[in-house]
Amino acid sequence: MNEPRHIDPHAAAALLAWMVELGADEPILDAPVDRYALADAPRPAHEPAAAPAIVAPVVEEGPDPVAVARELAAQAQDLESLAALQAGYDLCELKKGARNFVFADGDPSARVMIIGEAPGRDEDLEGRPFVGRAGRLLDRMFSAIGLSRNASHADEALYITNVMPWRPPRNRDPEPQEIAMMLPFVQRHVELVDPEIIVLMGNTPCQAALGRKGVLRLRGTWVQAFGRSAMPMTHPAYLLRNPAAKREAWADLLEIRARLRDA
Repeated sequence: MNEPRHIDPHAAAALLAWMVELGADEPILDAPVDRYALADAPRPAHEPAAAPAIVAPVVEEGPDPVAVARELAAQAQDLESLAALQAGYDLCELKKGARNFVFADGDPSARVMIIGEAPGRDEDLEGRPFVGRAGRLLDRMFSAIGLSRNASHADEALYITNVMPWRPPRNRDPEPQEIAMMLPFVQRHVELVDPEIIVLMGNTPCQAALGRKGVLRLRGTWVQAFGRSAMPMTHPAYLLRNPAAKREAWADLLEIRARLRDA
């Protein structure tokens, strides 16, 4: 049996001083710890619980907004039912922020159908398309070639609608997916009205009907839209900002008048 070793207190004090010199000046535990035995030491009875696994939520796919719009539009047998079906369409976020559903104005038996972009502030308040400053300019423009939304005879009448029936926030341009949702309703609208001539008033109807923007390049040339002759024209709001463009708009109006006379 080994006898306990006696440590020279002077040697112990010197060793302690040397350790303090190395920086070990703060005791950690009251009793010494055998660091080599830690690997074999029993684990504590209560281990910290493992963090719960993060499970991604299951996102259910909703209905296809365009397919739903196509189904609803196909059900419409007249303009009244089309307006009701479109007004009840709930998959377009613009509906939530709009005051009114803006469907159409004028005479459905008119030879000329104007398709605009989207309601602005005045249209949203009143529930009719083209009633603000741009609407008053539009009325003057078509009055110059003998057409009016208030005419009593179909040959002199206008029928006016928009691609979007709800006002976009801050009058921003409609987004492509919003246009795609409304396109089946616009197509059915044209079929039910059956006009001789369509006026695509601005970039949004050009994108909806032709699949491309650039009304300043498209204007002045007859195109086919929804199976009918169509004239792209600059929007009256653009003409208010750029009065010099009214000369080109007048040339487009003369083209429309000539086409009506030759028909």
